[in-house]
This record gives sequence, structure tokens and C-alpha cells, in this order.
Amino acid sequence: MTVEVCAYSLASCLAAQRAGANRIELCGGMSEGGITPSAGLIRQVRQSVSLPIYVMIRPRGGDFLYTDTELAVMRSDIEAARQLGADGIVLGVLLADGTVDEAKTRELIELAHPLPVTFHRAFDMTVDPFEALEAIIRTGAERILTSGQQPKAEAGLPLLRQLVRQAAGRIEIMAGAGVSVRNAGLFHEAGLTAVHLSGSRSQPSPMTFRQPAVSMASSAPSEYERIEADETVIRSVVQTFV
Repeated sequence: MTVEVCAYSLASCLAAQRAGANRIELCGGMSEGGITPSAGLIRQVRQSVSLPIYVMIRPRGGDFLYTDTELAVMRSDIEAARQLGADGIVLGVLLADGTVDEAKTRELIELAHPLPVTFHRAFDMTVDPFEALEAIIRTGAERILTSGQQPKAEAGLPLLRQLVRQAAGRIEIMAGAGVSVRNAGLFHEAGLTAVHLSGSRSQPSPMTFRQPAVSMASSAPSEYERIEADETVIRSVVQTFV
């Protein structure tokens, strides 16, 4: 079983490596659900971590229906990630009707070549997961990250099992959202070969002065909270499959 860790910092990537994870999905913008990380973060992680690094290509939070200008940024970010040493790319593009935008997704995957591509949880926002699976296979992506179209992947197990059967080895199905030591074994039993988790815990900021009148954060985490991958949490999941 491959254990992929979603990480938002160099510290979290190092924790994932020490814990025995197999791969990193590198993101920025935790409060937005993961967007393209900075060039500086990609460079520092590449220099410090030997694990395969898949870089998120997502220009903003929100939906996955992108404008021409946003797609231009995504193309530039793919090129930058390749130059900075990424081992793979993570992306997803939808049409307004909730179907996969095959043409634009394929274009981005061809641009990323020879780097492999994971189609991320935009899949969980599609109107028909079975049709979306076939569409993504046609684009040339190597795997799909999905919670089974549920808030947490454990609740999505019935669909995940169906997707594994339908994929029949043509593409990898990776379960993500709420994966923990408590439920990790369930995904293996369901026939999946990869799981995705952040393994994160909140830590208080070391700031001693705290401004009570102003907040710079529109959503969690706040200025006085730091969320990082927890090595112990990730190791416990990795050891489930040993």
C-alpha cells in the first residue's frame, strides 16, 4: 500500500519522510484546500527530501472551472514545477455541467509529460463518477484521488469499491480525506493500493503578544495556530500496512 502525505511546509515533508511515507503531495494554501505551492517551497523540499514529490497545480481555491487566464497560469506552474525537480503533478479541470474537461485536462497532462499526473478530488465534484472515471482514463492520468464523493473516504467506501472494479487496473484509485490508523485497513480490504492523508495536528503559535482586535485570517488556521504533519500519526498509518 502506498502512503501519500499531503504537506504544506518543508517541516511537514521532513516529518512524512521520517515516518516512512512513500510520496508527498506538495501544496500551498491549506485554508483553500490546497493550491500551487511557492517556487521557494518546491525548491527547498526538493533539496531536502528524497521522496517523490507531486506538486499541486491549482491557481486558486473554489471550483475547478478555470478561465483562460487561470489555465495560462497553470501551464506556467507546470513548467516551473518540472524545472524545480517535481516528480509528478496533481491537477483537475471540470466543465460547468460537472463533467471532466477532457480536452483541457489532456492538454495539461501532455504538457507535464514525462511527469505522471494525479487527477485530484475535483473528481468528487463530478455529476457522474463512473463516467468521470472513464473520462480521466482517456486523458492519460495515472491515478485519481477521491473520497468516494463523500466528506470522508470511509463513508465513500461503497463507491471506492465500485471504482476499483471499474478501473480494473487501468488507473489507480487512491483514497483520501479522513484516512487514519483507525480506518486505514479498510481501504486495503476494499482493494485500494494507495491512501492519502495529511496526518496533521494543530500547535499553538509561539507568539507571546496576541492582538485581540485584528485577525488577518478569513478561515482556520488563525494567526495563533500552526498546523503541521505529525510524524507519529503518519508512522502509525504506514505501519498498518507493514
